[in-house]
Amino acid sequence: MIKIIPGIISLILVFQGFNLYQKKTFKQSILDGQEIYYDFCVRCHLPSGIGEQGRVPPLAESDYLINNIEMSIRGLKYGLSGPIVVNGEEYNGVMQDQGLDDDEIADVMNYILNNWGNEYKEMVTEEQVASINE
Repeated sequence: MIKIIPGIISLILVFQGFNLYQKKTFKQSILDGQEIYYDFCVRCHLPSGIGEQGRVPPLAESDYLINNIEMSIRGLKYGLSGPIVVNGEEYNGVMQDQGLDDDEIADVMNYILNNWGNEYKEMVTEEQVASINE
């Protein structure tokens, strides 16, 4: 009986370990990203993702976002300043680093890449975000 208990405990720990490292689905990442967007991004980019013309670039139907995935991730991760062109209009503002971790950045990227007329079928992952340096 005593030898069985450590075996049972080991099995429980293994199964809990699987749950801890189980990857979230694309759909769950988008849902988590929506919450992050409303906590960190909505005050500038607005609930509709349209930003503010001439001041805050749109995320809605954004050619920059879709064509510059790595730069968009870098901007979320480290902040963004200097001129960029979005949908033919130049923006030259500053977006501060929001203090998000790699998982949160992946989630919010998945949300904004799949809303407001944007469609990006590949899932941005925590590992992909982690691989991007300043």
